[in-house]
Amino acid sequence: MKFRTPLNGLLAGSAVMVATWQYGWKGLALGVTMVAFWGVLQFNRATRVLQQVAQRPKGQVDSVLMAQARLAPGMDMAEVLAVTGSLGERFNARDEWRWQDAGGDVLVVVFRRDVVVRWEVARAD
Repeated sequence: MKFRTPLNGLLAGSAVMVATWQYGWKGLALGVTMVAFWGVLQFNRATRVLQQVAQRPKGQVDSVLMAQARLAPGMDMAEVLAVTGSLGERFNARDEWRWQDAGGDVLVVVFRRDVVVRWEVARAD
């Protein structure tokens, strides 16, 4: 299970420790159950996104301009996959992914440390 930020892991660990301190083994059981439930929710979300994008051709979107309008810095790959609706194709570097629409417009999204830092759109002539 991957925590998005160290703060999330720290908060989860603190909640388990405080629950254990306040309520003993019952608090520990509740805290561990809550963290495990959160992990199951994250896994379910990732599985659902991957099932949706598996139905589409790789690197294809309906509209590059509509996908670009929904992008924001700081999004992770799962959020970008939900926006584009398909898996991207690696482009140039390790952290650049490319999508294209039927009109020939191209969207290139650049990731650093698993989050979007910028994107570029190349319009077809």
